[in-house]
Amino acid sequence: MKELEERIKKDGIAVSEDILKVDSFINHQVDPVLMQHIGEAFAEHFKDQGITKVATIESSGIAPALMTAMCMNLPLIILKKQPSKVLNDHLYQTEIASFTKGTSYELTLSSKFIGENDHVLIIDDFLANGEAATGAIRLIRKAHATIAGVGVLIEKSFQPGHEKLVSQGFDVYPLVRIGQLSAGSIEFLHD
Repeated sequence: MKELEERIKKDGIAVSEDILKVDSFINHQVDPVLMQHIGEAFAEHFKDQGITKVATIESSGIAPALMTAMCMNLPLIILKKQPSKVLNDHLYQTEIASFTKGTSYELTLSSKFIGENDHVLIIDDFLANGEAATGAIRLIRKAHATIAGVGVLIEKSFQPGHEKLVSQGFDVYPLVRIGQLSAGSIEFLHD
């Protein structure tokens, strides 16, 4: 997606060979027009997949996932990183290692909002090692739902996440692919 790539060139900050900051337009301050275009791009790519719900992990994936759900006229499920004090029974849970934070957390999904007839599209901001997406897939499968695909805004193609998911048979659709990062430098990949 050329618009997202241009925005990353303009406002993204390559901190190191692993970290790209996009907090001024994706995950701290959000550009709603860009998010709408991102939602439209995902909706177009996955339009014929029989999707019944869109899912994301809180919190950075919420804006693009919500816009995708809106464009597809579907509900959005937000996978929680902390179990709720109110919604504490009938939960599916799995542990995920966070690459960005260097910690693990318990991912939670209420059984009220998903079932075996659901075909779910997962949307996330980044794909690096694939741990978050794999955890989301594991959690959704606990509900006996199926995975329609994984849409990501930014794929770090130099890390193993894409291959990890594709080797399991998933349709992985990145809007932007990064081939290399270093402090102050971002190299994009194009098909």
